[in-house]
Amino acid sequence: MSIIVTGAAGFIGMHLAERLLARGESVIGVDDFNAYYDPALKAARAARLEALPGFRMVRADVADHEAFVALVKDAGADRIVHLAAQAGVRYSLDNPFAYERANLAGQLSVLEAARHAGTVRHLVYASSSSVYGERPVGGGGFREDDAAVEPVSLYAATKRSAELMSHAYARLYSLPLTGLRFFTVYGPWGRPDMAYYGFTRAILAGEPIRVFGEGKMARDFTYVDDIIHGIIGALDLPPAPGENRILNIGDDRPVGLMDMIAMLERLLGREAVKIMQPMQPGDVTATHADISRLNALTGYRPKVMLEDGLARFVDWYRDFEAARD
Repeated sequence: MSIIVTGAAGFIGMHLAERLLARGESVIGVDDFNAYYDPALKAARAARLEALPGFRMVRADVADHEAFVALVKDAGADRIVHLAAQAGVRYSLDNPFAYERANLAGQLSVLEAARHAGTVRHLVYASSSSVYGERPVGGGGFREDDAAVEPVSLYAATKRSAELMSHAYARLYSLPLTGLRFFTVYGPWGRPDMAYYGFTRAILAGEPIRVFGEGKMARDFTYVDDIIHGIIGALDLPPAPGENRILNIGDDRPVGLMDMIAMLERLLGREAVKIMQPMQPGDVTATHADISRLNALTGYRPKVMLEDGLARFVDWYRDFEAARD
């Protein structure tokens, strides 16, 4: 049987597919290679996967529900990891309908495929820490049973809506579903729209960086290898049919934004020129995951400290950019 990974040319999707292939799984990747950020980076990720035995890439939009249902049926896939989404809080301010299609229609399409295929024994899908809304620095870890009813961005609202649709489908059609609330994933092959990536590029280019929230924000930065360990742990332990299980997947050690920038400065050997700016609409002050539920289920415990993970990213970034020159 095969596993379908949507968003396979994306950051987390590529790393997940690589790990699944390494343990002997057959993986079908699905991605539409949209231009939200540099398609060349997505193509490079896809090329890494296509060089590996047991992998097949399908260029398709998961929101095209008839085509996606047919793909899952034809493949006889028994597991789906749905990572494809329109990410980014700030982008949603200018392009709201991209989130309607990718995060709402896309989620519904995947749920319909799981319903009709007749072979899917576990669907794992990506949610987000953004669903929790605002909490000040030092406010403690978010728990899965905390209320998630006051989103402060359209992105967050679509991710919470996807969770609610999944709850309904699990109950109606006895599907075993797991929603993973990701907390600020970083690492090699990452997304250029993420702060650590953009800061690295700007610092090396001698350009100023914009520091939102006057630098008073904190994030639960989670290294991608730790995230992949958690995804696979959850994937291998499906809930009972009819359950939509929600799990935080983060690091539970939030780091201040200015501390992260200081780490990058040390690693790059340059001081950043900082332009301090107020909080952007849709941003939250802090994220902090309570990961006790995922730990109890799988033994999940992140191992990579932020400065070590950033060092690995910086090494990758230098090599990747040198190869492109």
